[in-house]
Amino acid sequence: MYLKRVFLNPSRILYWTRVSRFFIWVFLVLTLSYCIEKSQKGKPDAQTSQSTESNIEVLVEKPKDVKTPEGMVWIPGGSFTMGAVNSDSLAMSHEKPNHTVWVDGFFMDSTEVTNAQFEKFVQATGYVTVAEREIDWVQMKVQLPPDTPKPPDSILQPGSLIFKTPQHDVQNLSDFTQWWQWKIRANWKQPLGPDSDLIGKADHPVVHIAYEDALAYCNWTGSRLPTEAEWEYAARGGTKDSRFPWGNDKTDLFRFTNTWTGTFPIKNNAKDGFSNKAPVASYPSNGYGLYDMVGNVWEWTQDWYNVSYYRKIAETKNYVINPKGAKDSHNPNNPYVKEKVIKGGSFLCNENYCASYRVSARMGNTLDSSQEHLGFRTVKSVLKNKS
Repeated sequence: MYLKRVFLNPSRILYWTRVSRFFIWVFLVLTLSYCIEKSQKGKPDAQTSQSTESNIEVLVEKPKDVKTPEGMVWIPGGSFTMGAVNSDSLAMSHEKPNHTVWVDGFFMDSTEVTNAQFEKFVQATGYVTVAEREIDWVQMKVQLPPDTPKPPDSILQPGSLIFKTPQHDVQNLSDFTQWWQWKIRANWKQPLGPDSDLIGKADHPVVHIAYEDALAYCNWTGSRLPTEAEWEYAARGGTKDSRFPWGNDKTDLFRFTNTWTGTFPIKNNAKDGFSNKAPVASYPSNGYGLYDMVGNVWEWTQDWYNVSYYRKIAETKNYVINPKGAKDSHNPNNPYVKEKVIKGGSFLCNENYCASYRVSARMGNTLDSSQEHLGFRTVKSVLKNKS
């Protein structure tokens, strides 16, 4: 549950004098520490033409007897170079080495799941998200390092992480506790805490969504979460060797996506039109008709996050078709819990800190972690034998 994200490294935190910052520390260990990692060069890009291997067959065209689900678009199957392209100086080591991947065609939500869509699901099922549930310490402590002390009941309450603008200049960008705050009772319908609501935000992406929350919604709609390969392939929108869904021109960033424009985390000048989350489809779509594939909010995928996966899959030299990711989670910076891959970056991404608005960018997120800038979109498969 929630507090395990806080006590992963007790020696580095003053437990009882800075207890309100425990929840924030987790975010560094679990999700944002990689942002200050120095980039490393990967091997040359693989060819992306499907015709290079005539024996590989994937579903390209949508079967004529299959109707496109409402709110979705067809992503034609094909091959692409998964991972960081050589020209990407901002790429992290866990985005390398790149490798050729083939995927079957599939349907994908054209936008991130919105508050209005998620509300319909909750009203129909009575579902309660992870961020809204009371915390069971007995269940939680088995996932923590031995002898982790129980925190005070005053903070052992449901909630989630929200962004707060620091009141002073930030000299050390590795100390994210300066702009992240654990907010009791923050959840999808109260995104900034008990005094907030969703009035006027029906078309905003739903956030504070843990992994099982996204799965529950998928089960209700008869869909699923995308694999990391499907997500990245779709995000590229048919482009080749590009860093962004629209190509390689970084100067177009503010016109195509919602990120942090200005000096992070002190001043967002809203050059792109928004200082926080934007309504879905506020910016142009990519070549497949998908909106907000980078920026706005991070998105869940179904793959386990494993820092060694790209290297191991490249070493096999086998053709990779419809990969499902690593068999298990592995992150030496977070050995006590399992993580799934999230993609796309968010409205908080800025080049001087994170730069995860690139299609190859990836991050690990624990299954029960939720934040103000994490949502999802869904996909649906088509059987190959339909024609």
